[in-house]
Amino acid sequence: MSRVIEVENLTRTFGHFKAVDNISFTVEKGEIFGFLGANGAGKTTAIKMLTGILEPTSGRGKVAGFDIITERNKLKFKIGYMSQKFSLYEDLTLKENIGFYGGIYGLRKREIAERTKKMIVRLQLGNIENTLISEIPLGWKQKIAFSVATLHHPDIVFLDEPTSGVDPITRRQFWNLIYQAADKGITVFVTTHYMDEAEYCDRISMMVRGKIAAMGTLDELLLKHTAKDMDEVFLKLARD
Repeated sequence: MSRVIEVENLTRTFGHFKAVDNISFTVEKGEIFGFLGANGAGKTTAIKMLTGILEPTSGRGKVAGFDIITERNKLKFKIGYMSQKFSLYEDLTLKENIGFYGGIYGLRKREIAERTKKMIVRLQLGNIENTLISEIPLGWKQKIAFSVATLHHPDIVFLDEPTSGVDPITRRQFWNLIYQAADKGITVFVTTHYMDEAEYCDRISMMVRGKIAAMGTLDELLLKHTAKDMDEVFLKLARD
């Protein structure tokens, strides 16, 4: 497999505070890569650097073959991004949101029209396509935001706490969308503070206080830390 993310000694400071502290890792094409950690561990800061939103204080990285510092404008056409706040405009309709983001991602009008139609049919949203996003339930907003983030068929999609604040059934349905994207060859980089979501990932990185405290498959981490689940792994790492 080829690498779609390569990070070396990536650091971001705010004054004297190191939000991300000298992290290095790689992600392979087609992986579902979990970036786990408690709130405030540095996950969102890291994802903002990888997507070109925030410039690193030091270190280097490449995403989809592009330098995250010098080639940020090229990078945005190869990635999808879903933030904690779902990245949808509340005062636009579902259909208007799709069209808006399709244009940002560089799709032609015909491509936008074709993919909008397919997305609405796939998610069975025909009855709400002209509804304002503000009037759509939270769980559906997440599914729509994810589908919009992958509308342009990116090499990799970044999901920042995508299942935060929803019920377990909706969380599971959302992960089914992630699996479908991975089956199409899209690499998925997902941050979460739900430790049980580690079992859905091919490989996991555990962030503690801005550092990568552990990395590997679920089985590797449970074995290495003599733990029954990821909650126990996290508690051991946090105490250390």
